[in-house]
Order: sequence, then C-alpha cells, then structure tokens
Amino acid sequence: MNRLRAPLLTLALVAGPLMAGPAQGYDIRTGAETVVELFTSQGCSRCPEADALLARLGRRDQVVALAYHIDYWDYIGWQDTFALSANTELQKAYAASWGKGRVFTPQMVVNGALGMVGSQRSDVEAALADTELALDLDIAIEDGDAAHLVAPGLPGAGPSIVWLVTFRAEAEVPVTRGENSGRTLRYSNIVTGRQAIGMWNPQTGTDIAIPLEAALGPNDGAAILIQEKNGELPGPIVGAAMIMR
Repeated sequence: MNRLRAPLLTLALVAGPLMAGPAQGYDIRTGAETVVELFTSQGCSRCPEADALLARLGRRDQVVALAYHIDYWDYIGWQDTFALSANTELQKAYAASWGKGRVFTPQMVVNGALGMVGSQRSDVEAALADTELALDLDIAIEDGDAAHLVAPGLPGAGPSIVWLVTFRAEAEVPVTRGENSGRTLRYSNIVTGRQAIGMWNPQTGTDIAIPLEAALGPNDGAAILIQEKNGELPGPIVGAAMIMR
C-alpha cells in the first residue's frame, strides 16, 4: 500500500525501517509503520491469547505495540495489577470517536483508526497489511539526556497531539482469582502513563526537546505518538517512534 510521505529531515540519527540504534544509553526506534494498542485485562479469559499476539507483534521491526490494562473487569474477582482508569477512558474515547456504544476486551486498535477483537489473529494481520503511518519521525539524543524530536509537516493531515506513552517492558503475574485463576500470565509493553507533550502542526511540523530521565521515570521506555484530534476525541495516529533504556 502506498502512503503519503513527508520530506525527511536529517539529524544525527536518521529514521530507517524502524531502525534501532544505541544512543548514549538509549535505544531509538523510528520509521514505524503500525501502532497496535491492545486493551486487555488480567481478569478476562480471552485476553491471554491477545497478550501473546501483542508480544509477537512487538518483536516486528516496524510495529509499536502497547498494552493498555483496563479496570472494568475488576468486579469479577481479580483486580488487574496494571489497570489504569485512564486506559479505560481512552478505550471509551476511541469507541465514541467511531460512533460505537460499547467497549470490549480484548480489543486491538491499529493506528488509532481500526478496532477489532484482539485474539482474532487473521483480522489483526489483515489490518496491519492494509494500513500504514503517513509520517516519519526523527529523534536524536542530545546532551546525554534530551531527546530531540523532529516531525515534519504533512499537508492534508489534521492538527494533532504529541503523546508520550511510558511502558514497562515485561512482567509475569500469577492470578489467584477470577476467570484466569491458577494461571501465570505474561505481559509486554505495559502502559504506565500517557501524557500530552506538545502539538503537531501539519503545515509546519514540530520540534520538541524531551528531558528523558524526567519523562521516563522508573519505566523501561516510551512510545511517542502523533495522533490527530477528532474534536475532543482521539483520531488516527499519523506517526510513531520508541525510546528504550
């Protein structure tokens, strides 16, 4: 599938197909083609299959994979140890953006535009094959601790928010109650927070310096997402990159 490409800006670290490279202690990955966001729960019996699929997708060169644990399954007898109410609100915001009246788990969202059952591998693979991010991001590490993000303009796109999504790389959780009682579940790229760090202008682009130690905190890494606004709701994601310790 052809995609509209913005002109590349050259920095000390130039984007390739999700090119990874150490930079003063950080691993920078740019050139992403797909962002996969999984809404999952430790209390959901169908979720472990989707969690495993997300882990496999996250090992692909051009995929940014993120696991958002939601809290509306907690009532069934097991409180998800990674659940955030903000994750539930994000999933509801996606549903509202698409004119849907309900949310479910496991749900995968591809590039902020397509939602599907997260355990249906064929549907997920079809979505990955049929959609690509339009914008390449460049990131360079400066002064040992600052990440310099440059996102060029892309005429035709809408005003967008630059999000920093922190995550824990992996974890195992023994579950003693609920639908997954007796199982030890494995997770990857567990979202711990999501904050807006700036705006992206489709005409002029944006240039942002991120203080990495303060931004990452105790986390293993972060995804940088540029996501269009649908009014006050989330729209399609147009560009993405990852920074990891």
